[in-house]
Amino acid sequence: MAKFERHIFVCGNQRDPEAPRRCCDPSAKGELQKAFKDRLTELGLKRKVRANKSGCLDQCEHGPTVVVYPEAVWYGRVQLTDVEEIIASHVIGGKPVERLVLPDECINTAACEHRQRKA
Repeated sequence: MAKFERHIFVCGNQRDPEAPRRCCDPSAKGELQKAFKDRLTELGLKRKVRANKSGCLDQCEHGPTVVVYPEAVWYGRVQLTDVEEIIASHVIGGKPVERLVLPDECINTAACEHRQRKA
């Protein structure tokens, strides 16, 4: 089998509703990851692009979060309605969907303006 050209990681983390940080999949249904998988299959890309459910990507304030590799493009606040655009523009066309791209200063840093500060 040939290597995958891209991997799409979809955060599927769930937290208790009382937790101080949100989670990317509060319904625990995995609908976003399933939507990516289904659309990739419909387009005949199943063997070239893999949509994986991931654990927490630690971007809870920006969730639901999706990362596309090998480009390492991080998307935030991704909704089911964004799946088609991400696949068409980024996966097929090579152009990230800028309105959803997380700023570099928000990824893996406590300095992000969106991250809750501990008192």
